[in-house]
Amino acid sequence: MSESTAPAPAPAPAPAVPHETYEISADPARLDAARVHHWLSTDSYWAGGRPREKQDRAIEGSLNFGAYHRETGEMAGYARVVTDHATFAWLCDVYVDRPARGTGLGTALATAVRDHLEPYGLRRILLATADAHGVYEKVGFTPLQNPDKWMALGQQ
Repeated sequence: MSESTAPAPAPAPAPAVPHETYEISADPARLDAARVHHWLSTDSYWAGGRPREKQDRAIEGSLNFGAYHRETGEMAGYARVVTDHATFAWLCDVYVDRPARGTGLGTALATAVRDHLEPYGLRRILLATADAHGVYEKVGFTPLQNPDKWMALGQQ
């Protein structure tokens, strides 16, 4: 993709609103890697059967966000970002535990990621989703304007 071809500006994202029930943190010490692996390998369409060792390597090489119940501290959501902290980020492995779904936690996670990355001035943050477009649109994500310019190796 040509660096001189700038995409049209995205609509202004909604302001961050803290979640009443859950606290979102990028502190790696709080992350429950076993729970993340269980969620993704058994209850996601994109990472079903992912081995624990591979998930642990993905966590180690990424910026990770956990959502924790404010009273119990129990982890209820996860998001992972692959980034160079300079020009690009890929938001992936976003998961909200079934009992916490419908509470706005997915939107809160995406908002926390967006706000955390904002000071880096990244040119682009990408993600792929089969079923949560509305969640990400609330945070300012839009469909690719020129998808024919993008290519992938290892498509699934």
